[in-house]
Amino acid sequence: MKSNLSSPGPGLRLMQVALLALGGLLPHSGHAQDGSRPVSCRLLCMEGAPPPAAMLCQGVKGVEVACEAPANTPSPAIVCYAVRNQLKFSSRADHQPVATATIPATAKSVILLFIPSTQAPPALPWRVYVIDDTPKNFPDGGAFVANFYSQNIRFIIGEHKIILKPASSHGLAMPKQRDDFNMAAVAFEFQQEKRWRSVSESLLRFLPDMRYLVIAYVDPASGRPRLFVSTDVKAAPAAPAPD
Repeated sequence: MKSNLSSPGPGLRLMQVALLALGGLLPHSGHAQDGSRPVSCRLLCMEGAPPPAAMLCQGVKGVEVACEAPANTPSPAIVCYAVRNQLKFSSRADHQPVATATIPATAKSVILLFIPSTQAPPALPWRVYVIDDTPKNFPDGGAFVANFYSQNIRFIIGEHKIILKPASSHGLAMPKQRDDFNMAAVAFEFQQEKRWRSVSESLLRFLPDMRYLVIAYVDPASGRPRLFVSTDVKAAPAAPAPD
């Protein structure tokens, strides 16, 4: 996928509809008198797309913060300042606008998933799906699943059995049904009219300090339903400085 698509496929268009619907659920309000507040951010790029070039985001007292959205694995955390619940990203090379993310009014820590826009300029080249990174929404040792598909999906993760409607998401705690190697059964099915199509059946290891981000979507190139799975492993604490 490219950041500017002249003829977007149906799969990517469906993803954009899902993003619009999900984004509409986010609350909007400011905190400080000038409407700005710090937000801990980790960035990630959707698979299949070259990551956006190096970017800048607003920091404290207007000082810009350098940031990148790597493929498949969230970046280390950086602190950006949301102004009236919005974070604006620009290119580090030419300072042109790249993307805008709307942050939930109560969010202090978020994961920002960058997805190429299907719209031609002057629309921004990237859209951003915002995940409120709280223990309840994205539990340690568990998973966060979002449905960008146009119909329902259903899945099993250990003892969890969930049906997700389009443009919805769900956080799951670490499954209790795991084997001696901490592996749990994982299966996903996508609804196609009145039938269900199996997309993935596997075993995944669930451990503390590790969790999975799972996105159900349609591959723009093939038009087939797919899963994007990103493993988020908690970084080890830095070693103490020598005496």
